[in-house]
Amino acid sequence: MGFTREELLAFHGAEVPDLVGPGVRLLLVGINPGLYSAAAGAHFARRGNRFWPALADAGVLPHVVDNAEGMSPADERLLLDRGIGITNIGRRATARADELTREELRAGAALLREKVRAWRPAVVAILGLTAYRAAFDEPRALAGEQPGGLEGARLWVLPSPSGLNAHETRASLAAAYAAPAAAAGLLPGGTTRLTIPAD
Repeated sequence: MGFTREELLAFHGAEVPDLVGPGVRLLLVGINPGLYSAAAGAHFARRGNRFWPALADAGVLPHVVDNAEGMSPADERLLLDRGIGITNIGRRATARADELTREELRAGAALLREKVRAWRPAVVAILGLTAYRAAFDEPRALAGEQPGGLEGARLWVLPSPSGLNAHETRASLAAAYAAPAAAAGLLPGGTTRLTIPAD
């Protein structure tokens, strides 16, 4: 399934439902859906986005999820059974994350706090340092675990997997994403198991 530019533009402003179930342990938080994700109705759906490969390389998932045509029931069940949830700070789909206003990001941060209070994940990982700084009014925040956490959960702020974040590699993203997964108990023995393929 492919989409024309015109078809993708029709999804500007659309939303992708949260993927979360009971007993969520690790809540992964994107900045906002891209147009392709909105069209596919699935998070991080564009092939070439490094989100799913990085999770597989880190050992968080047993394979690279391909949801370019929508999330399969088997992969959705895999994520929920593992205690992994996915949401976004911004709700509306855009071509680029920098189309979101500061007000939207701050409103998204308030809503995320409500979700974390309701869902009670052990760990929250926000994938986008610049968006986190604006949304949570933390202009000097650095990547990594944040002091104080978020509504009772441990909080990491990590690099975005978007291809626009060109200085990050699949390997560096896998290493970064392994840390909150280990803290949430999703890696054997709480350690990192990176399986970076040779290019």
